[in-house]
Amino acid sequence: MATLLDHNPNPENFYASLIQGQKFAVIPELALDSGEVLESCPVAYKTWGRLNETRDNVLVICHALTGSSDISDWWSPLLGRGKAFDPAHFFIFCANVLGSPYGSASPLTIDPRTGQRYASEFPQTTVRDDVRAHKHVLDALGVRSIAAVIGGSMGGMTTLEWPLCTERGYVRSIVPIATAADHSAWGISWAETQRQCIYSDPKFDDGYYEPRPEGQPSAGLAAARMVAMLTYRSCVSFDHRFGRKPQQQQRQKQVQEPPLDLPRTDVPAVTPPTPTSPTARDRKSWGARRDPSFSAQGYLHYQGQKFVQRFDANCYLHITSKMDAHDVTLDRTHSLDDSALSTDGSDDNSLREVLARVPSGALVVSVETDALFLPEQQERLAACLPDAELAVLRSSDGHDGFLLEFEQLGALIVGKLRKDFPEFYESGDALFDDEQHTAQGGGASLTGEVEAW
Repeated sequence: MATLLDHNPNPENFYASLIQGQKFAVIPELALDSGEVLESCPVAYKTWGRLNETRDNVLVICHALTGSSDISDWWSPLLGRGKAFDPAHFFIFCANVLGSPYGSASPLTIDPRTGQRYASEFPQTTVRDDVRAHKHVLDALGVRSIAAVIGGSMGGMTTLEWPLCTERGYVRSIVPIATAADHSAWGISWAETQRQCIYSDPKFDDGYYEPRPEGQPSAGLAAARMVAMLTYRSCVSFDHRFGRKPQQQQRQKQVQEPPLDLPRTDVPAVTPPTPTSPTARDRKSWGARRDPSFSAQGYLHYQGQKFVQRFDANCYLHITSKMDAHDVTLDRTHSLDDSALSTDGSDDNSLREVLARVPSGALVVSVETDALFLPEQQERLAACLPDAELAVLRSSDGHDGFLLEFEQLGALIVGKLRKDFPEFYESGDALFDDEQHTAQGGGASLTGEVEAW
């Protein structure tokens, strides 16, 4: 069981300090799927609402790749009185995953055996490791069972693993959103492209850099984020939002600050050829080039710079590798029977066998324009989960639709929870504490995708 703390065990972690109001727990020894053991493993988490007398009115919310334990930062419109995640009726729990820079054990954590940061030597963790770590914290909080687990993208992977990594009946319902039973070759390839951006930055130095915004491989990390943003949105959303609009003058200062070692791009004017190449002294430096000419370029530069200020490169490498390893059938099924393979080579019979342990009636949510976790992947999940329902978010914003279509998603979640747990809505006011919840507006989000840009 974890030990609950009243302080941050790693106050030197710059990025953890960005998440306000976190609580911390420490697990004395956490055995990982890799066979390694994390000693004095910290877990950062936040809670809203209170446990009922039977200690089973629990909602576990699982954050996405670069999210945090603070639901009010990235799913703010879903959290609060009368909303999908209502602290008047539920005890709401969200913990930071292992490998993230926001407070749980990660490359930024001090290795108690050496007294130094783990850096690139932090052992690889899995989604299942996250579930086991978070279960330790729930045990320490006195939770007896979970009403529902809800999460999108990587959080959806975690959602699927919760009932598979705990005893039968501990989790009563799940809502996996914009996710899949395993990470596809497409997703793995995009993640590898992003990792190579980071590796190619000389400042990466095999992961031994100063883990602060000014010390890390900012060009590589910013470029990785730019690539990622293209997978999170859609062609339609970019064309509609930016088209060929020029970069707005008022945005240029926002893109330039804080400084970033990122090459500037432009559309150079046509000039007559010169007989000889310019000398090194005559060449324009990257920094002297014009700012982005197009609004779409400016947006990507803005996203890259914003990301460098709030996320760590080693942590990004770690978590993208964690996603790549996700496969709910891994080590849980017998050898494949070729006759059971679907047209894409997946084994639906094995998947059904594994997911048979998941509570019936799961709500699987898809985004119609998702190009990273294709709607076909959620269709497969819904077909293999027992008595599952599939719902589709209407959105032109691609994968990030699950972080943007609050009204649609909120209505789906409320409908599911009211159907499954009417008893929690009958007399929940006594569980509510106004001082426990103050949601930030989406425009002020650190880790969310609602942008005023």
